[in-house]
Amino acid sequence: MTIISGTYFNGELKLERPFKTKKPVKVTVTFEEESTTKLTISDFSFLESQELLKDYKGSFSDEVIEERRQAISK
Repeated sequence: MTIISGTYFNGELKLERPFKTKKPVKVTVTFEEESTTKLTISDFSFLESQELLKDYKGSFSDEVIEERRQAISK
């Protein structure tokens, strides 16, 4: 899988960098709506995060490292 960001405007999609292929490929386009609401530090709760993750037995750091290794090997 290759991820390339771009901009859609007036019926045109402009990619930030070229993508060359010799055959048709499936694509998924996600339209990211710009939020008018700005998040602040007070929108987050460390205690709430701890409560939500209290039963999680894995390591977040290990998951991030593994995800990056998989991305590099593709």
